[in-house]
Amino acid sequence: MMDYTDRFCRYFLRLISRETLLYTEMVTTGALIHGDRARFLAFDPSEHPVAIQLGGSDPGELARCADFAQKAGFDEVNLNCGCPSDRVKSGRFGASLMQAPDRVADAVAAMADSVSIPVTVKHRIGVDNLDSYDYFRDFVGRVAEAGCKTFIVHARKAWLNGLSPKQNREIPPLKYDYVYRLKEELPDLEIVLNGGVRTLDEAEKHLRHVDGVMIGREAYQNPYMLTEVDSRFYGCGKATAGRDEILETFADYVEREMQGGTRLSHMTRHILGLYNGQPGARRFRRYISEQAHLPQSGAGLIRQAMAARKGVEHPGRDAA
Repeated sequence: MMDYTDRFCRYFLRLISRETLLYTEMVTTGALIHGDRARFLAFDPSEHPVAIQLGGSDPGELARCADFAQKAGFDEVNLNCGCPSDRVKSGRFGASLMQAPDRVADAVAAMADSVSIPVTVKHRIGVDNLDSYDYFRDFVGRVAEAGCKTFIVHARKAWLNGLSPKQNREIPPLKYDYVYRLKEELPDLEIVLNGGVRTLDEAEKHLRHVDGVMIGREAYQNPYMLTEVDSRFYGCGKATAGRDEILETFADYVEREMQGGTRLSHMTRHILGLYNGQPGARRFRRYISEQAHLPQSGAGLIRQAMAARKGVEHPGRDAA
């Protein structure tokens, strides 16, 4: 979810679900050690529970960054072993770490020694021709020995050569049975399934076999799907706010952020899918997309877009 689940996105999603565990976009160890650390570690207290996802392969650097994350207040630190992008591959981290279980184990051990918050791993079921169930299970087993108890498993393998990141999310077949079997054989581990989940009904079916479900791009593109999560999976009786109420609260947040110098378009890009399937959804998206970058636009743009959406005369034609 690089360039998607930044702190503005997470604040917005938290207005829809109070209980869902949110993850940052992947942050490299180099960015934290040599870059603008305060910016990468910033988040609003309302985002809890929130986990930071790290990209890197050097155990010492990862341990140092885990310590930064804990001191910043994150609830979990997650090591990414699943991203297949060229930049990640050239840095010998992300999905390429699926080829190096001992290095991942060393990294997890170093991180666990440096922090008291949970250290988790997100990974694929395999990489290139290392795609047998036995290899997958042994990878998890080796990393578990180092102290990791929670594994978020994208139920596809990754091809490091020949496929783009987008193709790596779509072309390798989903093998949910691998993830189910892993939970059966290693019941003491917390196994979270990821990949291809588009509805809460699908998530509920997977939860018969695993401990959790991670939803990425579908939740970003259709965020209001999360409205039932708290009541359906966490037993919370409080009703989620309606879309308009969510945007009223978000508009207040946007106004505060703009006073600190944040650009409007950096925040409004995350709300474009809120009305998907509703009358006026296209008009809402178009209004924000055309106006957010203009220098005179402010937080009031969100309320103007809400009004524009409600002015649709033919809702059936304009819903999308």
